[in-house]
Amino acid sequence: MVIPDIIIAIDGYSATGKSTLAKEIARTLGFTYLDSGAMYRAVTLFAMEKGLIKGSKVDEPALREALSSCPDIHFGEGNKAYLGERCVEKEIRSMKVSSKVSPVAALAFVRAFVDEKLHEAGSKGRVVMDGRDIGTAVFPDAQLKIFVTASDEVRARRRFDELVQKGTPTPMEEVLTNLKERDYIDSHRETNPLRQASDAFVLDNSDMTLREELTWLQGVLQGRFGILQ
Repeated sequence: MVIPDIIIAIDGYSATGKSTLAKEIARTLGFTYLDSGAMYRAVTLFAMEKGLIKGSKVDEPALREALSSCPDIHFGEGNKAYLGERCVEKEIRSMKVSSKVSPVAALAFVRAFVDEKLHEAGSKGRVVMDGRDIGTAVFPDAQLKIFVTASDEVRARRRFDELVQKGTPTPMEEVLTNLKERDYIDSHRETNPLRQASDAFVLDNSDMTLREELTWLQGVLQGRFGILQ
């Protein structure tokens, strides 16, 4: 299947498997994968280590100033997130960071900081990008938009299993509460809230395997771009 040099924007709720799907699409199509969520998590980790988050409160003036000297956030070998020369992939996936990322990501200047990096990375197309406002704010003109959803219970189980696999088991109730809190904050923030783009294809993968999701995508690509295999 020959795919044009497009941008594929994948948005949706936490723990719907957006990143897993996006990575597999990128691998299958030979596209570049960009994880916007990892960038927000890296900024959050940076703010936490600078002592700029107290409880749920972010010291906004201090963070705004600190970002001017923030180490470069980028993706290295294996598409792992780096803060400068330091790989922070494991740290940014912890519940400690997960519990703080939404208030940080809701800040307009933080979103502008991350968006600038995403625009630069996606300027030439052939990119798969997942996040919460990619198809509505970051790349509203993306040629293909997908909005991923799944039931709360399925999402909580997926995140729980992920944390166990990474050696940081967390009570299921805490995981579910965190998912709901993040969804509420991200859906109600003033700057670029999480929402489904009007021209997005909706994928409910509650009862789907990754292979089934890719088969669904193949049908979407063929129909959207008139591609015959």
